[in-house]
Amino acid sequence: MALNRRLGLNRYEADEYYRLALDAYRKNRLDDAILNMDEALALLPTKSEYLAARGFFYLEDGVIDKAQADFDAALKQHRYEMLAHYGRGIIAYREKKWAEAVAHFSEAFRSDPKRPETMYYLALAFHHNRDNDSARRWMEQAANAFAGVDERRRADAQRWLREFQKILDSKPPQPRLPGAE
Repeated sequence: MALNRRLGLNRYEADEYYRLALDAYRKNRLDDAILNMDEALALLPTKSEYLAARGFFYLEDGVIDKAQADFDAALKQHRYEMLAHYGRGIIAYREKKWAEAVAHFSEAFRSDPKRPETMYYLALAFHHNRDNDSARRWMEQAANAFAGVDERRRADAQRWLREFQKILDSKPPQPRLPGAE
């Protein structure tokens, strides 16, 4: 085993399992994806990217406790692991923990500011946290990022933008306090 590590064979083999896991995920074979990630992690147990990916597969499969454990382990290894923060954000969002969702999606965005899904969910979390101005700004970014990549999601983002604007337009004006000019 030590010789394998010195030659980098564990890393090569682990990366092969990782590629197989991603391929299985794309084919919607979550059990195979998870099994391949188990093999990759057996070879490189502290690789935060692998932990986060397996956590995401568990999340997609509805096994929330294992997803949460993998995301937490990934964040212990690398506190800026984008996919782990994104996954934690999804869990918090589903549990209606809006402030926690905003915090995790914000960290995911800081780690990788080009992912439209992160902006989209960040907007929705702000909306549920009753900050529709921030929700509108984030959804505008998401809609622009989805352009040419995922037109169905872009159309969905555009619908949310119209909804946020309606909410913002219907807000009653704030009363002025006497003497505040």
